[in-house]
Amino acid sequence: MIDEFTEAWDELTAPGAQFAMNEIQVRGAPMRVFESAPPSMRFVWELARGYGDADYIVYEDERYTYAEADAIIRSLAAWLYDEQGVRPGDRVAVAMRNYPEWVLSYWAVVSLGAAVVGMNAWWTSEEMAYGLADSRPKVLIADRERVERVLPILDELRSGDDPLPLFVLSVRYDGDLPSDAARWDDVIDPATAPADLPAAEIDPDDDACIFYTSGTTGFPKGAQLTHRGSVHNLLNLSFMNAVATAAAAKAGGGPSEDAPAPASQNVFMLPTPLFHVTANNCLMHPATISGSRIVLTYKWDPGRALELIEREGVTNFSGVPTMSRELLTHPDWESRDTSTLLGMGGGGAPLQPDLVDKIDKSLSGGAPSTGYGLTETHGITTANSGALYVAKPASCGRIVPTLDAKLIDEIGGEVTDGGTGELCVRGSVVIKGYLNREEATAEAIQDGWFRTGDIARIDEDGFVYIVDRAKDMVLRGGENVYCSEVEAAIYRNDDVAEAAVFGVPDDRLGEIVAAAIVPKPGASIDEGALVEELRNQIAAFKVPERIWILDEPLPRNANGKFVKRQLRDDLLSV
Repeated sequence: MIDEFTEAWDELTAPGAQFAMNEIQVRGAPMRVFESAPPSMRFVWELARGYGDADYIVYEDERYTYAEADAIIRSLAAWLYDEQGVRPGDRVAVAMRNYPEWVLSYWAVVSLGAAVVGMNAWWTSEEMAYGLADSRPKVLIADRERVERVLPILDELRSGDDPLPLFVLSVRYDGDLPSDAARWDDVIDPATAPADLPAAEIDPDDDACIFYTSGTTGFPKGAQLTHRGSVHNLLNLSFMNAVATAAAAKAGGGPSEDAPAPASQNVFMLPTPLFHVTANNCLMHPATISGSRIVLTYKWDPGRALELIEREGVTNFSGVPTMSRELLTHPDWESRDTSTLLGMGGGGAPLQPDLVDKIDKSLSGGAPSTGYGLTETHGITTANSGALYVAKPASCGRIVPTLDAKLIDEIGGEVTDGGTGELCVRGSVVIKGYLNREEATAEAIQDGWFRTGDIARIDEDGFVYIVDRAKDMVLRGGENVYCSEVEAAIYRNDDVAEAAVFGVPDDRLGEIVAAAIVPKPGASIDEGALVEELRNQIAAFKVPERIWILDEPLPRNANGKFVKRQLRDDLLSV
């Protein structure tokens, strides 16, 4: 199968082929790009609007065709351009659940040449204040919960030495609003939308989106995703799917005799938040360019997801591994019609080998898949699916064609002996940098190589295996939680002498956040009160779910750093 995979790869990227590649200068460095790549994400939507009356977005009982979505997008883009003065280079923040308005806002903003600031919907008011002050958007488009978190901090944002004249456009909110705010339904009128989007000159290296990643210093970093990077991530996804399909055909594989007939329209379920690259770049983008239907859910519920898979004929399900396992083990799995599913997988955490096997045996016409990706690579970095995934279930797959990869040791030397090292990548899908964070950018991207912070090995076939994490981070159900950020919040409590945050295994989420805390002499710490304090400072998924209050100092190494692995193992063994 490896030989067929390599042969298919070479054929698809050959001169004149569908995914032919070229080398050009990108930000002063030579990089591989697809010759057929659209110039911007605006061009992607202009292609997609041609799907017309095909269903595009389904949310509960709401349904939008591509034509209906296009009218709303043109109306919103015109309002942003005419009434709010949004121009190329400006930013518009979006903060909401996975509502249709998230998708519609995204296409309107990027089509203007402005950048979408995708705000984490779980952020507290304090975290939202930081993100808004850092990114300085002209407009915030937000749903009820996010509006209620922002209204109390608006006066603070709009005053001071560097005021932010932020206009708020509320979505699905019927409460009171200040005079410099509006409701979606009052300003968006698809019936009177202009025939075309406002004109905009967009450079491929202009920002298309700002996604915030957890920060090692206590503040999130705004990763600058470009139009070029977003387009090439989309083509990387298409290529990796095409090469897997071609390799299977060469090997004599293909759909089984009892597999369902191909669907007239592919249907993607998006169970993960659109403020991450997984859902936005790796699911919403490819679904849109291919004329597929997108099924959105209010929140993750495996029983409801199975209802929608049956009702909508979902063909592609991609989430964190926890979600796939909860679907397959749900009491309704056997009674629901899931025969349309062609693929089940995702990323955010490794799929355990038993889950790969379970997916492979449970889908009559499909196959398991996984990928390893990062916000800093616009989404997909490696991909593994089908027979190759079954053969190499511990691997996250091959590096995508627009990236080079290498492993480095602790002093920066390249690892070439088949051993392990920190995975570094460079190419046209590496982000431009972190917004307003020159030092963080220089630390993460060195001579064009992005240091992922993940320890990996690469086998003789070029397949990558993630074996450990170099960064002090917890991966909770697909959400990155930097331990230093949580520790900084804990240390705000005056009774804390020492605090160490680390991850502990969890059957459902992979890892959960845990903390070991030593009070100051003579002080005591109430765990419940501390948790409540933390909930007011950091997003709920970052708050430790296991806390140990200890009497003895925490173990340290010769450099004075906490020995977290030893501490975790000792606490879990008791």
